[in-house]
Amino acid sequence: MMMLLSRFQAPFSFSSCFSRTVIFLVFVVLYCHYDSEAALVLPDNETITAVFVFGDSIVDPGNNNNLPTIAKGNFLPYGRDFKDGPTGRFSNGKVPSDIIAEEFGVKDLVPAYLDPKVQLKDLLTGVSFASGAAGYDPLTAKTANVISMSGQLELFKECIKKIEAAVGEERTATIVSKAIYIVCTGSNDVSNTYFSTPFRRPHYDIDAYSDLVAGYASQFLQDLYGLGARRIGLLGLPPIGCVPSQRTIGGGKNRECYEAENELASAYNAKLSGVINNLKTVFTLPGTKLIFLDIYYPLLSLIKNPGKYGFEVATVGCCGTGLIEASVFCNPTSIPLSCKDASKYVFWDGYHPSEKAYKILTPAIINMHLKEFF
Repeated sequence: MMMLLSRFQAPFSFSSCFSRTVIFLVFVVLYCHYDSEAALVLPDNETITAVFVFGDSIVDPGNNNNLPTIAKGNFLPYGRDFKDGPTGRFSNGKVPSDIIAEEFGVKDLVPAYLDPKVQLKDLLTGVSFASGAAGYDPLTAKTANVISMSGQLELFKECIKKIEAAVGEERTATIVSKAIYIVCTGSNDVSNTYFSTPFRRPHYDIDAYSDLVAGYASQFLQDLYGLGARRIGLLGLPPIGCVPSQRTIGGGKNRECYEAENELASAYNAKLSGVINNLKTVFTLPGTKLIFLDIYYPLLSLIKNPGKYGFEVATVGCCGTGLIEASVFCNPTSIPLSCKDASKYVFWDGYHPSEKAYKILTPAIINMHLKEFF
């Protein structure tokens, strides 16, 4: 999600798209899972062999650590509430990929594929290829000097070969086909590439660029299918305009949600959802489960009603001043200004939710779509 300083230009009406019914349903789902540590109950005779993850900083557990990029989180105060300390996760603790693997009963943590400590046993049950600041648009990763989505697929191919060499083709095919795949990216395309560089905006309006990126997303999913993936969950974009840094940048003197960004995020989500529907109806992908996972409204519920979920602060992050810091700007010098208890905050830094927020959101969203994976 590594959204570097950006500004969007588009009108937005919050009330027109966030109905009382949606709010009620989200509250019910989140309350049912709040503070629950129990793993999900899978349908009869269904098994999950592994969890493989692709995307950006929301699900990057440290693949960027040794890359020449500023999109890193392998230093304090990141990881301050994590048993292993700073690992490269853009969080004070766990990230959604860890919680998803735990919920599905696979394992407690999903390590970075490029972690030098990764062993065969880790590969057999899933790793993350995600790279902070990546996006569907190839220019997004290139500009940030991180691993592109196509590059992440190449790493997955390499991973499959390693597994085949160890356990044989037949068992590898079973591991790959029975695994859960999570794809979480897109925010950097709209914040970093479209609005913050001169490479796309002069040639594409918002609708045309959304179509362009949706095409890349569609191709990525088809390529992932070609490598054996069958259970794929695609996360949408969050309400970008309501994250602390974007309130600071475009929310005016009162730091309200930057509504133009939320408008764009909603439009982008509609295109990604359309990609899923198109692949289901137009393309022949036998045995594939493609699920669009909407994070926009559940996260917005936490932001608009923090007290209902045990939070005290939703407009600033815990790290530093909480107004803008993220990645290299959330660093050891930020520690004196950082909050003492991140569990009281919806956001850990200027862009990324806290571990507690992830632990509320992730099980709820997965449970809403559980049957669709099988």
